[in-house]
Amino acid sequence: MASKELAQKLQRRLQLEESGEAAEGEAEAVKDAVEERSCLTASADAELSAKLCRRQDINEGAAQPRRAAVFNPYTEFKEFSRRQIKDMERMFRLYDSGRDGYIDLMELKLMMEKLGAPQTHLGLKNMIKEVDEDFDGKLSFREFLLIFHKAAAGELEEDSGLLTLAKLSEIDVSIEGVKGAKNFFEAKAQALSSASKFEAEIKAEQDERKREEEERKHRRAAFRELKSAFTQ
Repeated sequence: MASKELAQKLQRRLQLEESGEAAEGEAEAVKDAVEERSCLTASADAELSAKLCRRQDINEGAAQPRRAAVFNPYTEFKEFSRRQIKDMERMFRLYDSGRDGYIDLMELKLMMEKLGAPQTHLGLKNMIKEVDEDFDGKLSFREFLLIFHKAAAGELEEDSGLLTLAKLSEIDVSIEGVKGAKNFFEAKAQALSSASKFEAEIKAEQDERKREEEERKHRRAAFRELKSAFTQ
């Protein structure tokens, strides 16, 4: 009888311990879920806070420039031919006297003076502001291309300094008007698909490189003949 009662007590004790462990496990699970949710909330709050701070810096003119993503001008600015983009790149490098990949306000000032259309300090700042996507106060090559993109698309005002820059540059982008005016380049773009034009330009460049290589071979051969004639 005593043995049976002892066994019942032991079984009851075991059940209580098991139920206590289960309750403790549930409490731990709830605690982990609360901590995980707190982390997620903190992360979301931090992200929102960072965005709000970035917007405030932009509004106050104190935003730091973000690292520009690498871009392909030939695929992003399909309205321009490879030759036109290369002409724009040569012009950009010509006035990038600091060789830092940007045209700052003083370099833009020199550019406009060389083009015969000097601008005031405020005018230069407004020119940069029109295409300054990263708020760094200077022009990257992509932003420089945006000048010609906006000019060719008729998105610039008639008195815009950027439109003056595009018109006075020696780059032929066939700018004939503003505010949606049709131009020669648009008509040409309708006649030729961008893919076929792109392929034709690449082939022309390849042919030009082949001709240059042939000329180098002929010069080397002529030099060898001349050298052998003197050594005989």
